[in-house]
Amino acid sequence: MKTTTRVLLAAMLCTAAVACSKKVKEEAPVDTGPSTGTVATSPSTAGAYTPADLDSDACLRQRVVYFDLDQDTLRPEFQAVMACHAKYLRDRNAARVSLEGHADERGSREYNQGLGERRGNGVSSALQANGGSAAQIAVVSYGEERPVCNDSNEDCWARNRRVEIIYTAR
Repeated sequence: MKTTTRVLLAAMLCTAAVACSKKVKEEAPVDTGPSTGTVATSPSTAGAYTPADLDSDACLRQRVVYFDLDQDTLRPEFQAVMACHAKYLRDRNAARVSLEGHADERGSREYNQGLGERRGNGVSSALQANGGSAAQIAVVSYGEERPVCNDSNEDCWARNRRVEIIYTAR
């Protein structure tokens, strides 16, 4: 099966899973007076993400996606994270995100630059497959230039093979 077909199939499965498990935020009850027993909520904002959720929601706080060696396809454990960030982008039309692709030190500079871009594009595709708008997403590749770890071992290299999700506008 081709890589693009697998990515598309994984994105569709993730979308179906998200549709079945949408986040619903509870609104605080509004005091409408004595013994009326009614609660006023705004139907247009019920369940929608807010900028405060970027710091408080556990799913949205996860803003680093890791990759296997020489791979640019999303690992299954990051599908739910993509769904959360895509929902945030759908809920917040003014939100903008930069996807910063990175690679470990192995390979040539040009190869790692291209790999970082392919990884960023893979995350972008997953966000778009879950309903995020391409107009809200920018991809940047830093290749091996911005490592989070400088040791030469597998644990360190694994931490450097990543895409960071950076919100430039909330």
